[in-house]
Amino acid sequence: MRKPSFQRVHREAATPYPPGSEPPAWTPGDFILTRGDAPISRLIRLGERLRIHGEDRRYAWCNHAALVLTEGGDIAEALGRGVVRRNMTAYRPKDYVVVHPGASPADVAEVLAFAEWVLAARSRYGYFTIASIALTVLTGSKFTFFVDGTFICSGFVARSMERTGALFNLDPVHISPADLAKYYEALPAEPPPSSPGDR
Repeated sequence: MRKPSFQRVHREAATPYPPGSEPPAWTPGDFILTRGDAPISRLIRLGERLRIHGEDRRYAWCNHAALVLTEGGDIAEALGRGVVRRNMTAYRPKDYVVVHPGASPADVAEVLAFAEWVLAARSRYGYFTIASIALTVLTGSKFTFFVDGTFICSGFVARSMERTGALFNLDPVHISPADLAKYYEALPAEPPPSSPGDR
């Protein structure tokens, strides 16, 4: 079976925010893309740049994604300790992009119900998924493996967005933050710094 071709996913807005700023109100069902300076954050972006080429490499600026749950800025995100509930205040010192899919109220309800189900299940982080993605990047293998009921940050957001009718030509298990940025055309206020791998 031939892999479907890439297509953008509909969204109403993708708004960048510099460090220290935030939207006047949070919209449940939106998601954020952001980047960090920790070694693992840089390693994720390096892997994204190895996999994404040409003009599309500009989307490899981010290494994390999270789903907005409440108007108060509560979020659900997959971290090393599993899928957890936190608040966007944790990311105020960082720059980030808020993606507003413009989903219907019924679809947003489905997104939030899915997120609450994942949180209630105390779903673990998808370390095997990361290994599978690394194997794909390093060898070009099409072989995918993961543990059911585990999530990486971008895979969790992609699974959530499927509840809005979003269609991805990649399995959400292998969708990275950069892939989400590409699907939804989400770029930061400042372009990501160049690296030797970008030349």
